[in-house]
Amino acid sequence: MANKEHTDPARMEKIVSLCKRRGFIFQAGELYGGLNGCWDYGPLGAELKRNLKEYWWRKTVQERDDVLGMDGAILTMPQVLKSSGHLDSFSDPMSDCLLSKARLRADQVPAQDGTAVYFKGAKHEATNWSVERVFAVLVAPGKDPIESHKTARKFYGDLMPDKKISPKELELIEDRREEVTGTTSFNPENGSLLTEPREFNLMFKTKMGASADDNDPSSDAYLRPETAQSIFVQYKNVLDSNRVKLPFGIAQIGKSFRNEINPRNYTFRSREFEQMEIEYFCRPEDGLRLTDEWLEARLNFYGEIGIPREKLHILDIPDGERAFYSQKTYDIEYEFPFGVQELEGVAYRTDYDLGVHQKGSGKPLEYFDEETKERLLPHVVEPSAGCDRTVLALICEAFDEEALTDEKGKDDSRTVLRFVPRMAPIKVGIFPLLKKNEEQVRISKEIQKKLQPWMNVFYDEGGAVGKRYRRQDEIGTPYCITVDFDTLGENGDENKGTVTVRHRDSMEQERLPIDALLPWLLERVR
Repeated sequence: MANKEHTDPARMEKIVSLCKRRGFIFQAGELYGGLNGCWDYGPLGAELKRNLKEYWWRKTVQERDDVLGMDGAILTMPQVLKSSGHLDSFSDPMSDCLLSKARLRADQVPAQDGTAVYFKGAKHEATNWSVERVFAVLVAPGKDPIESHKTARKFYGDLMPDKKISPKELELIEDRREEVTGTTSFNPENGSLLTEPREFNLMFKTKMGASADDNDPSSDAYLRPETAQSIFVQYKNVLDSNRVKLPFGIAQIGKSFRNEINPRNYTFRSREFEQMEIEYFCRPEDGLRLTDEWLEARLNFYGEIGIPREKLHILDIPDGERAFYSQKTYDIEYEFPFGVQELEGVAYRTDYDLGVHQKGSGKPLEYFDEETKERLLPHVVEPSAGCDRTVLALICEAFDEEALTDEKGKDDSRTVLRFVPRMAPIKVGIFPLLKKNEEQVRISKEIQKKLQPWMNVFYDEGGAVGKRYRRQDEIGTPYCITVDFDTLGENGDENKGTVTVRHRDSMEQERLPIDALLPWLLERVR
């Protein structure tokens, strides 16, 4: 559950509004009312997400000698998920609200105190209608239990065959009232009784083949619930086809799917999401040490993309709360506006994963150490990050509303996304000071063409230059280049061939030669 000390709903509302207004994130299928728990990334969101994934790949695979990459299939065989345990145990306890029909994670319903009012049923004398069905309402401490009757009448009113009759006309058959403490049997949103929890499998199931039969299990397939299993299944192929020795890792970025009971907190918990995951194979005696090393490496990564260490929380999962096969698990959490929530897990999974797939497939997955002439089943350290969660964290961390004073001494303000330059969707805004000045426009477009092969830039000639700066501030562009009259030498030769470079965060400006722009920018945005 979110830590209420770190919540700021008003800030989150502003972030969500900006994301839609400026084309970062849209709800999937919004034109038709929206697909719950699924999101589309607009032009700026797609660039931000691509920057994150490319930098993660660069730091995790490209700049390391001990990690290889792969890209596994999304459709997954039932046999793989049977061995991994997903078919039998990948589920959450689910309860339904009897009033709203909303589905809730039973293990996330908060404990509540109050007066529980129980009803046996209801009747309507004029139509001789009655129903016997148990319903209950929780009334908060200090409130009159009679308030429960309004909620109960809504429930029983939905059971009436004649909807023309107002629920207010129903006579309730009350059973009893009792004071309760710490109950999780009621919906905190409306006080309605919840159904008893039942297990709900989180995987999306589909059928494969042109003649697939719903009753034929041989045509079953699943959308993968995580990227890890394709790595474990292909571990031996990667090992045999590459010159690698323990320890080594396999990295993957890809989509995963979970039929979440209650998607929430914007893009944080979705039904379709992307993971950035490493399975690092090692000798058993190195597992705990490497887990700590990977934790530090991942913390450094977040600092490099603009999420400061002081906003991160390290949760060392205690014994009894970790997965049964894990000897050490760290959760890296971030202070979102909706509370402190997990960004990434770093888990020492021992040899569980390769062990279950070796048993399930009946094929050996041991590693042969040429130096010691020893065969062993490698252990695994797994740093697993949520790509969409990290994108959201980047936006939340970058969002700022700054109070300013303009040149005339009047109060002013601006909204700015303070992305570190390597994460910014657009690196440079390029402006001619006057769009009617053909020479300024020509030079601006030449600069645009020169920079485009190296980075994402945006050309803008509409409106006053100050407004163009503010538009770029709001989407996080770190630098803006303006071609002006000094560039043309109309105010003397001193600044001829130079442009104004304006810095987003400080709003300070400096002049640089046009020929120096590319190396100057590459040094700062890569």
